[in-house]
Amino acid sequence: MQTIKELLSEAEFAEVTRKSNLLGFSKVIFDWTVICGTFYLTAQYPNPLTIVLAIFILGARQLGLGVIVHETGHRTLLTSPALNDFVGNWLAGYWVFSDKAGYMRAHLQHHQKAGTEDDPDLPNYRDYPITRERLRRKLTRDLTGQVGWRRLKSIARSIRRLPELKPATRQYVIRSLGVNLLMLTVLALTGHAWLYALWVIAFITTHMMVTRIRQIAEHAAVPDLYSPDPRLNTRTLYISPLERLFIAPHQVNYHLEHHMIASVPIYRLQRLHELLRARGYYDDVEFHHGYVDLLRYVTGNDNSAQMA
Repeated sequence: MQTIKELLSEAEFAEVTRKSNLLGFSKVIFDWTVICGTFYLTAQYPNPLTIVLAIFILGARQLGLGVIVHETGHRTLLTSPALNDFVGNWLAGYWVFSDKAGYMRAHLQHHQKAGTEDDPDLPNYRDYPITRERLRRKLTRDLTGQVGWRRLKSIARSIRRLPELKPATRQYVIRSLGVNLLMLTVLALTGHAWLYALWVIAFITTHMMVTRIRQIAEHAAVPDLYSPDPRLNTRTLYISPLERLFIAPHQVNYHLEHHMIASVPIYRLQRLHELLRARGYYDDVEFHHGYVDLLRYVTGNDNSAQMA
């Protein structure tokens, strides 16, 4: 079987691994434009519908910021390590209390050990497929804030124990607290401090739900979770623009390609997918269309994924 580098020409490999500050910053700008626009429209038209919609949009954008943390951790979003570190922390991670350095230590282990019993992320998807009722309970716990409340309590404990934390952890907690206080202050100065509550509510509800769905999409109920071949232990999903807005920001649905070549920026994963598909590399791979199709499959209600 041909390797990825044998399937791609040198020019194609250079194309899909090329970093772009323009494309990288466009992802960050998009996230913050949607976040600010959501706050603005909710402030202008406050009603139950806009508030619920805002919570779903903000939760997805918080995941989007998490994706930025992931990409800058791989040093693939932007052209320099310094830019990646600054953007990953100050324009993404701190706003959602994400410790980029700590996250990447565990995440790199996931890349190295995917397809084995030693994968640190295995508990997130090892039990799939599961029953529809069990999935419903999981998503209900997410949407009602039960899972997110534990995360919030963990953050509160870190703040209370600030002097006892390691210097690097203490720095990340202080900076995360600082930027969130900045958000609250700016919203208060506009006369809409209450909007910050939507940020927190989204963080502990819809953000947790879309994070779980993303994890399911990437590795749950794959053909062979313990195979070294990414085509068997990882999944790419075809999704709609609406699903990109509410569930899977920044081409995060092309996860199979990310595991194949982690040096490919998110904005070039689709191109890599197209090249590999054209060369027959995916001839025996099933691709699901949308999250409804996927969730049916992982709950055992659709055991024949649609071949694209």
